[in-house]
Amino acid sequence: MKIYVDSADISEIEAAQALGLCDGVTTNPTLIAKTGKSMTQAIKDICAIVEGPVHAEVLSLDKEGIIKEGMELAKVSDSIVVKIPMCHDGLKAVRHFYDEGIPTNVTLIFSASQAILAAKAGASNVCPFVGRLDDISVAGSDLIEDIVTIFDNYPEIETQIIVASVRSPMHVVDSALLGADIFTIPGKVLTQMEKHPLTDIGIAKFLEDAKKFT
Repeated sequence: MKIYVDSADISEIEAAQALGLCDGVTTNPTLIAKTGKSMTQAIKDICAIVEGPVHAEVLSLDKEGIIKEGMELAKVSDSIVVKIPMCHDGLKAVRHFYDEGIPTNVTLIFSASQAILAAKAGASNVCPFVGRLDDISVAGSDLIEDIVTIFDNYPEIETQIIVASVRSPMHVVDSALLGADIFTIPGKVLTQMEKHPLTDIGIAKFLEDAKKFT
């Protein structure tokens, strides 16, 4: 099991690192826009402090544009994984990067059939979005279960599953029970995972009882 931080915020990433909770980082244009930095500078800053993979997303949707952007991103650091939206030309580009030995992550996966195509094209990772499926009353955990089962049926598939669009601790727990490889988690949810009301009550009780010994 690995945990990636879903963020482009350096302070958020460092906070996760301090707890040993940063095996890698995933970013996207929305997250990077919040930093006020350019795409290249934001990615460079993250790579400077993260030892694991850093997933950086292309903006183009045509094969040539994806390849051009992906090659530029790959030059930033050896730890870069080129993140590509699920689309026809995206799959073509994934195959190109596979032949070049450059790792890729096919994102915006919402069906098992999409995950199969991405894996066969040579994607290093697929990113099913559980939260967005839940938003439209479709169980995101069902998709994770389907992809895990399919990939387990075929040992030659080396593509790893990164559970994305994580909105709550239960998204992590449910996906972990199903055997997903990686969870990319926002800092807010990592903090939520630490908390439980019974833990807070227990600590308060211990502190109250401790006063009896002073």
